[in-house]
Amino acid sequence: MSRAFVNEDAGEEVGPDYRLPDPDSPYFAEAAAWALIQGADAGDTRSAEDATGCRWGEPALVTHIESILEKAVEDDNLRVEQLCRRFLRASKRLD
Repeated sequence: MSRAFVNEDAGEEVGPDYRLPDPDSPYFAEAAAWALIQGADAGDTRSAEDATGCRWGEPALVTHIESILEKAVEDDNLRVEQLCRRFLRASKRLD
């Protein structure tokens, strides 16, 4: 078979690249919150959880998600608003 028709990368799934600061950075929690929202928007919450070490609904991220929600409402960004509200509902179940 011609190599032109062989997918050498078959089976290797490459997920989104979440660029996060060092976990000791004061900005890490905010970046993790955004990564979880972006992962959920892409339908790939699992890779965002893996990249951040935080799970969907993580109570420690609630204040950052609330800030993201506030900005989404101001900007009329309905999708981000919806995802933030879902995160906040999930956080109440994890308390």
